[in-house]
Amino acid sequence: MAVEGLCSLDAARFRLPLTEAVRRFASRASRGTLLIDSPGVVRGVAGAELLLSLVRAAAADAILCVTHHVDTLPLGEELMATGLEILVIPAATGAHRPSKGLRARTRTHLWDAYLENVAEHPFTLDQLQLLGTPPPVDTDETWIGRQVALLDARQETLALGEIVAKQGLDVQVRMPGFHTDARMMLIRDAQRMPGGLLRTAKQKTSRTSRQTPPPDMIAQPGVMADAGPQPLIRMRSAMVVLINGIFGDPLLHLRLRNQKRSLLFDLGDAGRLPARIAHQVTDVFISHAHFDHIAGFLWLLRSRIGIDDICRVYGPPGLIGNIQGFIDAIHWDRIGDHGPRFEVMELHCDRLLRCSVQAGHKHTTSTVEQGVSDGILLDETDFCVRAVTLDHGTPVLAFAFESAPSLSIRRQQLDILGLPVGPWLRELKQRIAGNRTDMVIRLPGGRSERIDVLARQLVQVTPGQKMVYATDLADTRQNRARLTTLAQGAHALFCEAVFVEEEIQQAVNTGHLTARACGEIASSAGVEHLIPFHFSMRYEDEPERVYDEVLAASPRVVVSMAGTPA
Repeated sequence: MAVEGLCSLDAARFRLPLTEAVRRFASRASRGTLLIDSPGVVRGVAGAELLLSLVRAAAADAILCVTHHVDTLPLGEELMATGLEILVIPAATGAHRPSKGLRARTRTHLWDAYLENVAEHPFTLDQLQLLGTPPPVDTDETWIGRQVALLDARQETLALGEIVAKQGLDVQVRMPGFHTDARMMLIRDAQRMPGGLLRTAKQKTSRTSRQTPPPDMIAQPGVMADAGPQPLIRMRSAMVVLINGIFGDPLLHLRLRNQKRSLLFDLGDAGRLPARIAHQVTDVFISHAHFDHIAGFLWLLRSRIGIDDICRVYGPPGLIGNIQGFIDAIHWDRIGDHGPRFEVMELHCDRLLRCSVQAGHKHTTSTVEQGVSDGILLDETDFCVRAVTLDHGTPVLAFAFESAPSLSIRRQQLDILGLPVGPWLRELKQRIAGNRTDMVIRLPGGRSERIDVLARQLVQVTPGQKMVYATDLADTRQNRARLTTLAQGAHALFCEAVFVEEEIQQAVNTGHLTARACGEIASSAGVEHLIPFHFSMRYEDEPERVYDEVLAASPRVVVSMAGTPA
């Protein structure tokens, strides 16, 4: 009776167009019963938003829920929140979620039946408004096989079709009928692949990383050779490298620019790092104490023998006992007072428990408790590090490194005001950074001026940048909300993408994110660069499967590839 064109095959993007289509169908349905068979998206934010929006759009009277789990309904809280009658029907014993391949074959069969015995019609793209997800106009090959919809001036769908040829701005579309009143073409991201099946089209990435880390961060021969490429992100104040690549143990090295100082996020296998790096590590942030996230502490412990400086270690509840256990496992009779020293801190909601431990000393110092504001664990002039607690069946911390705004002097304004360059400018910037702008500063020549006045005249402020690191978290609404808030507007988000959507049950069972969930979180947070990692080794020979699913939900993905510096 009627069709509506949608812009996407992917649940991360079709929710709003689908809801509007249902609203239009429901508004013109005749009296009687209208049955809406909704997509099988019943997990996470996508399922929750889709259910509630479809109920409102259709002005539904009841919800029929067919499920194997009649005692724990999928989206149970959302179902109750609708206030509607919920009819629960036990699913047939043999009913199961169709595989990704079966879904592709089924949708392709339906599409081929729709286009059976229809003609090809010519259109010129510059005579139509292009909506949806059009690829670049100058790449003819990316248009072939795309599903499209022709819309009239009121954006009502006239017909659906498939682009079979393109040259420049001229396209040939297989579709039923020729519609001279078409004013718009909605291009869908569904595309016929070389094998003939309809799948989500591959999208252009925001960036392909072929950069080689600095020499002291490159893997030694034979060490972790199967861990995959090492993503590298450059920030104004730091350089960040995923030491063990996209498949290896989590270990993120953040080196502060113009300083011999490093921060580590997680401590998986540290065989790639030279021992001298451990000497400049001042702070280590442990997400949780599973083996692949903390086993590298033994490398840190051994490498810091004879180093007097204290290394701070932050993590979730229980970390003090974990670190003490590592130290107690070693016989320290030969080092005297030269044993490595650590200050270990556990985050308990809005409290931080802190104690000092030293190799060769039998006991830790007494635990000291202090308050935590906004999750800030480390607060320095140039940057801060904050954390949120997530759920992985055990408490897990995600971290954000946030650099302070950078201050630069407008040299031209100095000349206009007749002021010389000198040490007083350093003092000016330090007081502005310390938010002491209501004070006065003595200028060369003897006169004084308020700092806030000089700040407006002389100083250009560049906002700081944020890097977020998150791994080992279940795909729950609370986890998504907390991580999205932490990563909002981040320059870079390093986020796990352990399994593809086809193996979502494995992700649920193990408390990990799928590739699609990783992309959805990044899109919700509006991050500039998304670096997915912690891929399951089952995708070692086909990492593009993971990247393709992340890309379907977020265009900001950094696809890491081995090679020479970009």
